[in-house]
Amino acid sequence: MKAIDISTPIPELENYLSKNSWLNSGEKIESVEQPGEGNMNVVVRVKTNERSFILKQSRPYVQKFQQISAPLNRIAVEKNFYQVVRENAVSAHMPKVIGYDSVENLLLLEDLGHCEDMTLIYNNKTIAAAHLDRLVFILGLIHRTEVNTNFPENLQMRFLNHKHIFVLPFSEDSDMNLDEIQEGLQELSMAFKSSKTIKSVVDQIGEKYLSPGSTLIHGDYYPGSWMTEADNLYIIDPEFGFPGFPEFDLGVMAAHIIMATGKKSYLNRIHSIYQGEADKKLMGQVAGIEIARRIIGLAQLPMERTLKEKAKLLKKARKLILAQ
Repeated sequence: MKAIDISTPIPELENYLSKNSWLNSGEKIESVEQPGEGNMNVVVRVKTNERSFILKQSRPYVQKFQQISAPLNRIAVEKNFYQVVRENAVSAHMPKVIGYDSVENLLLLEDLGHCEDMTLIYNNKTIAAAHLDRLVFILGLIHRTEVNTNFPENLQMRFLNHKHIFVLPFSEDSDMNLDEIQEGLQELSMAFKSSKTIKSVVDQIGEKYLSPGSTLIHGDYYPGSWMTEADNLYIIDPEFGFPGFPEFDLGVMAAHIIMATGKKSYLNRIHSIYQGEADKKLMGQVAGIEIARRIIGLAQLPMERTLKEKAKLLKKARKLILAQ
């Protein structure tokens, strides 16, 4: 069968799905739409005369930044992640896998309905206590999932992530002009790019990120991966998942809550309600690195902040990284 592109015309897509026995007899596609803005992959919602489902396909590049190459097998990692948590209580908070085509790097997933991601918290500058508690609880369930030696190391995705989290934002040689994002941001970044002390900590944690671990982590636990629909809360996009260290997910989560609210105290709150062991100092260092890279790196957030507000967040980030 020739290669399929899920953004192809409906008749070709319908033919492909039928040949894979993913459509019932007499089931016809009525429409195809974008369920939201995909960062890594191409994602569409398919509506038929009987139901709706999600198709997700990886390309050899990052969908949002197509100049950046990315491993095609990330879709296999996502499939593996969903399968590993299938027997776990956390599966109630994740979409079910309906089908998978390894040749076409394509995943057929349950449609969770018209969810909204939680990126609204950046500009609302608050998060509901119930949502925070549930997010930490779900993360604990993920981290307590038994993962065997067959789970993908996901090294190529980690190399990609490592470069954009631990290297480029802290490099003086970066060709990214931050003043094009916001005037004055380039000068703000220099306190991080020129500090050998900060770079030393960042390098150490970057090495830990690339090292083997024993805890299943989501790998991208931030508001873009948290979906709400009525009273339900779902977690999606675990293509960065791998057996690592729990403080990475916890630190990334804390970073985004701190950026949204401006309150560093959320680090303590998350650490205190997390059901598992975690090194708070390491959590804080990861959080500081994540705050910095989201402000002075390529992966910018839908977050409106003045230069003064960003300077305050970067000051918090510095203290967290240096454990002050």
